[in-house]
Amino acid sequence: MQANEGKALETSVDGRNYARIPLRTRVVMPEDDLDAIITEYAAEAVQPGDLLFVTEKIVAITQGRSYRLDEITPRKLALFLSKYVTRTPYGIGLGMPETMEMALRECGTPRILFAAAVSAVTKAFGRKGDFYRIAGDKARAIDGPTKHTIPPYNEAVVLGPKNPRQVAAHVKALIGGTADVAVVDINDLGGNILGSTLDKAGEQRLLRILKDNPLGQGRESTPMGIIRTV
Repeated sequence: MQANEGKALETSVDGRNYARIPLRTRVVMPEDDLDAIITEYAAEAVQPGDLLFVTEKIVAITQGRSYRLDEITPRKLALFLSKYVTRTPYGIGLGMPETMEMALRECGTPRILFAAAVSAVTKAFGRKGDFYRIAGDKARAIDGPTKHTIPPYNEAVVLGPKNPRQVAAHVKALIGGTADVAVVDINDLGGNILGSTLDKAGEQRLLRILKDNPLGQGRESTPMGIIRTV
């Protein structure tokens, strides 16, 4: 078991210690099958009682939900709105026309406009985060390219996965049913559990276990991991 560079292998939550074991894979491509990736890289590593967490990005990629930048033609509204999105060192978010265009398509123009309007007002009073709270998980899960993104996704936009809860249930059965599974959207700013075989309390505990983003933010090529009680 080895942690990614700059990350701790173990953490303590609610008085229990957990190992977060990264699983290194090849670069997952749109033509890949998620079941085959799980079987190749995770199935033999998972032990009864573990939890397998899978990043939303590889689920979405294998569902055909990645788009090259040259496939996306942003409308004028996307060009306008993207100028007002706060960019962070951890990801472009909707701060580029192509990602904003995909948010308009995924979430609907009325919802994005409403989220932008509310956010503009509440930001003036020092409140942050209302845009994504209103726009929802579909907008939050859109992943744009950064300088640290592994090719070919440094020139692509990846949407959130479809049916993540069903995916988690399917993967649990695939690996034998003795370990829980979660599809996660985790970065250095925070995270969300998009779908899992856990109850709500388990999902909240999982967020605390993963709060320091043990899989990393750049080119680690570890899109899955195992949580094991130690």
